[in-house]
Amino acid sequence: MELDDIRTISEGLKTEVRRTIVGQEGALDLMLVSLLCKGHLLLEGVPGTGKTLLVRSFSKALNLKFGRIQFTPDLMPGDVLGTNLFNFQTNEFSLTKGPIFTDLLLADEINRTPPKTQSALLEAMSERSVTIDGTSHDLGAGFLVIATQNPIEQQGTYPLPEAQLDRFMFKHVLEYPSEAEERSIVAMHGHQTSMPKLDEFGMKGIADLDKLEEMRALVAKIRLSPDITNYIVSVVRATREHPALQFGGSPRSATMLAAASRAYAALQGRDYVIPDDVKFVAIPGLHHRVVLAPSAEIEGTRTNNVIREILEQTAAPR
Repeated sequence: MELDDIRTISEGLKTEVRRTIVGQEGALDLMLVSLLCKGHLLLEGVPGTGKTLLVRSFSKALNLKFGRIQFTPDLMPGDVLGTNLFNFQTNEFSLTKGPIFTDLLLADEINRTPPKTQSALLEAMSERSVTIDGTSHDLGAGFLVIATQNPIEQQGTYPLPEAQLDRFMFKHVLEYPSEAEERSIVAMHGHQTSMPKLDEFGMKGIADLDKLEEMRALVAKIRLSPDITNYIVSVVRATREHPALQFGGSPRSATMLAAASRAYAALQGRDYVIPDDVKFVAIPGLHHRVVLAPSAEIEGTRTNNVIREILEQTAAPR
């Protein structure tokens, strides 16, 4: 497989998703980057902005096993992971697997369930395995979580714990579409009120797990020069020193930015990373990992603006 193949497959995935989705190019790019470097993605937006349809369409364009969990206030960890049940015929316990045993998992409205249930995903997202009654179960190389959440200001939501947020490579906020995009959405979906059936749009799978693993192996070889490495580290360390931030990015932030930059460079057809690749992934890769200082929050400072300021002030290699 060559770099051109990655671009061809990626464009094919985008074409399939565009059969049902209008706009959201930024979200699509981040989904592809996450896919190529095994990173998890958190999508935030008000109800009705197409978060669930976007993820379902993306999964339909991949020949991967798809699972969905609708997070609710009464959801328990066992409902996510599964449980061992006693079989009276064999006098043995057998594992009834939960919906987490899949390749691509849609964790829908993840912040509408209490932190106890949210934490059931921690091991799975970090190690791609789960432990049930002391036994570890592998989830496979294809395991990927794309979660959706409603803004925390809305009723019935719980803030995601910092440890949970840190497991996501990116957090992307879906904005309202432009007027032209909204007209196209109404023209495409205005004949029905329920979730569209993707089969009606003629979508087909573009890549399977074997092909995806080949793409990931190639992305891992994308060249990250010492100057770019230093640039990434400088950006992350600057978040720990900025007066508007109470907590900056962790070392994990730097490693994830490096992996994401490699994937984005591959999508651009390059076998090396440039500063613009880092800048593209920096804001969605950092803003859920840093915490505003109380004084900055009172003044109405936005996290994205702070990260953007850090990127402007940190000297990029030439």
